[in-house]
Amino acid sequence: MSWLLQDAFGRALVEAVAVGMLTGLVGVHVVLRRLSFFTMTMAHATFPGVVAASILGFNIYLGGVVAGLLTAAAVTALMRTRGQEATAATGVILSAGFALGVALVATQNGFSRDLSAFLVGSILTVTTENLIVIVALLALTATTLAVGGRHLLYAGFDPAGAHAAGYRVRLLDLALLLLVDLVVVAIVPAVGTILALALIVAPAAAARAWTDRLVPMTALAATLGAGSAAAGLWFSRLWDVAAGGSISLTAAAVLLVSLAVHRLRDGFRTIFLTAS
Repeated sequence: MSWLLQDAFGRALVEAVAVGMLTGLVGVHVVLRRLSFFTMTMAHATFPGVVAASILGFNIYLGGVVAGLLTAAAVTALMRTRGQEATAATGVILSAGFALGVALVATQNGFSRDLSAFLVGSILTVTTENLIVIVALLALTATTLAVGGRHLLYAGFDPAGAHAAGYRVRLLDLALLLLVDLVVVAIVPAVGTILALALIVAPAAAARAWTDRLVPMTALAATLGAGSAAAGLWFSRLWDVAAGGSISLTAAAVLLVSLAVHRLRDGFRTIFLTAS
């Protein structure tokens, strides 16, 4: 492993696999609870925190987490609000967060290169610190979901029943959004804030096309995420294209293939049942 980490592409490959597994794990709950739009909001709202931290000389993870915490609190309140107003307000948070980040960048001369890295990532320049953060968060996420994954799912599908059973539903919602926020911030160096959503949602949605059971779905999502990230990185090297975009497109292709196979399978099953 040490010889692999000494090479830039080797470090990027390890980062890609870890990022893919991490996003696959948390993506299952994002997909099952239909939080894709909220996740996109958090990814965009995290952007100004990352930019502000970079400008002030702080750790970008700290800036991103603080911005994400504020967003998670707002989104948690909106999640329990019925009607179109919740979606509209969430969309405003998304746009305002991204606009604030762009405004902060505009105040700094010569900051455009870093802006590009924050938006779409730069996985080939990941550092040892980035790898440590991803691996540590991967272990934390796997442990958290192994212990409380079913509780999170129960609170998402039946909030009233979970509340009657003694669960603190709002706290569970906030915990999930905080976990998503940590994942988004951690993968910024690899795929940026704009492309984060594709890697979080696509592998999990693809896994859902193959199974409805939580444990197999989670394992498959992590596998597809790691495979998509590693394959995308390899394609970027083979065809000399941007790594972040290549990884996201590969994940999207896996999702499209899975959905197509799922539809064909259902079609053949319908034909077989009709014929019998």
